[in-house]
Amino acid sequence: MASAATRSMSVIFVKHKILYPVRRTCLFSTSDTILADKRKPPSKKQWRKSHKKPPSTDHLSWEERLADVVTPLWRLSYDEQLELKQKHQERILSQLSRNLSGDLQSQSPSPVRSKLSFPVLPVLPSPVRDGYRNKSTFSVNRGVDGNPKTVGFYVGTGRKGNIVCVNGDHLLNMPEKHKLVARCYQDFIRLSSLESCLLFHTGGHWREITVRTNAEGRTMAIVYFHPQTLTPEEVAAHKANLVDYFTWGPGSLCQLDSLFFQESTMTRCTHEESPYQLLHGQPHIYEEVLGFKFRISADAFFQVNRAAAEVLYSTVRQLCVPNPEEGGGRTEVGGTLLDVCCGTGAIGITISPRVDRIIGIELIEQAVEDARHNAALNNVLNCEFVPGKAEVVLPGLMSKLSSAGGGLVSAVVNPARAGLHHRVVRALRNQSAIRRLVYVSCKPDGEAMRNFRELCCAPDPQKKLTGEAFSPTLAVPVDMFPHTPHCEVVLLFER
Repeated sequence: MASAATRSMSVIFVKHKILYPVRRTCLFSTSDTILADKRKPPSKKQWRKSHKKPPSTDHLSWEERLADVVTPLWRLSYDEQLELKQKHQERILSQLSRNLSGDLQSQSPSPVRSKLSFPVLPVLPSPVRDGYRNKSTFSVNRGVDGNPKTVGFYVGTGRKGNIVCVNGDHLLNMPEKHKLVARCYQDFIRLSSLESCLLFHTGGHWREITVRTNAEGRTMAIVYFHPQTLTPEEVAAHKANLVDYFTWGPGSLCQLDSLFFQESTMTRCTHEESPYQLLHGQPHIYEEVLGFKFRISADAFFQVNRAAAEVLYSTVRQLCVPNPEEGGGRTEVGGTLLDVCCGTGAIGITISPRVDRIIGIELIEQAVEDARHNAALNNVLNCEFVPGKAEVVLPGLMSKLSSAGGGLVSAVVNPARAGLHHRVVRALRNQSAIRRLVYVSCKPDGEAMRNFRELCCAPDPQKKLTGEAFSPTLAVPVDMFPHTPHCEVVLLFER
């Protein structure tokens, strides 16, 4: 028999289908001559059937090649995209079903739906399909014409030495404001006397630019710079030129609300390793999700598709704490919610009205600071955010909760692609007070699958998995990334 959560979700997702109906749309207008009138190439399935090598892409324009890398599904209607994602998620989750049923010998590449031991609801569509990204990072490298100061996205790989940087103005998922800032940054670095930094060991200075926007059009830009052997005074002069260009020069049409600058001798580094320097404007922009306001810092994590994030967080909220008004099931308002890998606190804060207490755990200090600020900003008083590695913090926290007799505990985990540390899984599995666990994964066929198996396997003293096993009872895919093969999947585990 379906659980109360499963029954209630079936109703709430019918509502979503009404709110966001799937419709067939043309991916490009007639003015998009770069990509519109090209013959559709054969699919990978057709290639496999013909036992031939995939056809050469030499006949494709650079813009088409880039679109195939960044938005591989751009040639499909949105209905077809959702159908492809649905089948992909069912294939992945049927693997979990086979593992849990002991059918580990099955090697079928396309397991049928009947092998699923729990329901997988239809993919919830994104309310916005084009220009949905609120964060984009543009690279700097040699363009099609060989100019090393080209801002865009890569085609090719460093290993093969065939990287070409292609302008992304035609990409369906990029908003116009991001494209404008990228074009202006390209103009600026081409005017600069400094070279671009293509490889760290070959010199150069100007690197990537990240653009962040909110629903109101507020815009933040972060420029990354390698100082090489420049003196602080020389770096300061070029920073001043950057500010001048974007405040009163040609770049002023971008109307930046924030301009940050980060000096770094590494490919990637945190704010703690090399602080983000605010050169102009406000230190943050703000975004609203489900009626709550969130502060976004230069390096804060925030879902790249705000409209779809509302669908995702509504889904997580209903699975964590079912509300009878949204689906007819019983409610379990109260108790404690553990928000593991909580980021800036968005999930916990949006669920806070339904529980007594939220405890969030997050590794990045700046994110914890943002989460605390967001809770105060929304007058949410029942949230506590703890900095540190989840695998270090959680076991001790679970012991305190157990000794305090805190009652019903639910948990939500939203880890990176690498999944949860095995000690985190062990702490969740071995805490009998946790009856419901919601796992949000952007890559369920990766390390997350190991987490699923350890949450649901029979007790294993060797792995110190002694607690009662969870069972997957519902999966809900949410399309956060139209025109790409990726989507988030929300899995409900109960015991």
